[in-house]
Amino acid sequence: MIEILTGIISGIVSGMGMGGGTILITILICFMGVEQKIAQSSNLVFFVPTSIVATIINIKNNEIKWKLAIPIAILGTLGAFLGSYIATKINVILLKKLFAMFLFIIAIYELYSWYNKYLKKT
Repeated sequence: MIEILTGIISGIVSGMGMGGGTILITILICFMGVEQKIAQSSNLVFFVPTSIVATIINIKNNEIKWKLAIPIAILGTLGAFLGSYIATKINVILLKKLFAMFLFIIAIYELYSWYNKYLKKT
């Protein structure tokens, strides 16, 4: 049952363009006991079909700035090769720490954005 909920939640968040993989990896590691490298690899398999669906919908809605998207896609692909290579060579404990730092930075950024939008008096 947790696999179904994980897939649905991650798919919704991914389809909204907010990085469903972050949720997927966290759930796989924290609640399902999956090793970090396996969780990240599983996320990549999850990412391909969800990104294809989201891309098709965004193309139909004419919501892609191609001059911006194409160089980012090309460089992102090169970065994915480099990141995958590094992930296979790095210690699992260090990888977990780096992922935790990444999540922490995102959380701080989101709290800061929320503060600026709703609480800050201008």
